[in-house]
Amino acid sequence: MKILVLAACLSIAAVLTAGAQTTAPQPQPPVIVTSGEGVVKQAPDRAWVTIAAESRARTASEAQKMNTDAMTAVLDKIKAAGVPAEAIQTSGYNLQPEFDYANGKQTLRGYVARNSVQVRVDTLAKTGDVISAAVGVGATNVSGVRFDLKDRDAAERQALRLAVRDARARADAVASGAGVSIERVLRIEEARESGGPIMYEARMAMQKEALAATPIEAGEIEVRSRVTLTVLIR
Repeated sequence: MKILVLAACLSIAAVLTAGAQTTAPQPQPPVIVTSGEGVVKQAPDRAWVTIAAESRARTASEAQKMNTDAMTAVLDKIKAAGVPAEAIQTSGYNLQPEFDYANGKQTLRGYVARNSVQVRVDTLAKTGDVISAAVGVGATNVSGVRFDLKDRDAAERQALRLAVRDARARADAVASGAGVSIERVLRIEEARESGGPIMYEARMAMQKEALAATPIEAGEIEVRSRVTLTVLIR
């Protein structure tokens, strides 16, 4: 019986030893990790403008009707400036009461109706004309002008190629300085960023008295891409 117990213990020990040997950490291959950035600069060829009309009256129905009339005139003028209907989208509408406060009492002053639309302008040179035309017939606020590219995907792909090239050049420089050679690329990871149109001006209050053509300078848009490159060295 003692011989059998001893043999069983030896068998278990042998299995545990074998398991420990198979799970031993393997040496990691020598690698170089670098990051790269690519930047593409282009003149924008598209703009978005958010245009709003605000109306006040003693009653809710009056404020709503006044705002409807004002916004209809604004939309008609925008379309007459060459903006197609599918490039105009309502971005906000609200109707709410306004109050005066005196001696701790609240008194209804009236109602205010606001309607805003986002307008896509595909002919960049017309952006200022669209703004001026809308303000001239009743728009009271322009809450942002944003610039972008119609073919942003092409610019992003070019920036990505430049980023990979930059990361590889950095890896080559590191390998040369260390006296080693790059065997192959193991991994390329793209750092995705939430890109979008570039804000030109956060907020512009438009006054009806200033009906001259609104000057708009688009400048350039920077499209950036970043990658992390891992290469095997020997």
